[in-house]
Amino acid sequence: MNKEQQELLNEVYENYWNSNSDEEKTFQYEGHNIETRRMTKDEFVDMVKTDKEYGRRWGLKIEERELSLEERMDLIDKMHLRSYFGWQTWSVEEMEYRMNNDWNIPTRLITITYNDKTIESYEI
Repeated sequence: MNKEQQELLNEVYENYWNSNSDEEKTFQYEGHNIETRRMTKDEFVDMVKTDKEYGRRWGLKIEERELSLEERMDLIDKMHLRSYFGWQTWSVEEMEYRMNNDWNIPTRLITITYNDKTIESYEI
């Protein structure tokens, strides 16, 4: 995640931590409750990612997905990397190899939305 996304998550987590809510999570081990406490930031983010309703309660939506080959090819166009001579004759395997090893073309898109503000970032 980029710096702007981290700052946004910090803001939401601070709101969660400072809320008047008595919301706590009970952690279990082998079926026994061992601890009840507020979630850490990582636990909070994981909860939002896996429980959409929980995310809606805090006005936060986090989506992560793999980019398709076509989307990655579009990024190559945007980065002007197709100026390499002969790329049109490369196989799909050769193109993927170049994207992964030579050009570091992102493979994932992360979208964070909080109170109608959306920030997207790409990740390798």
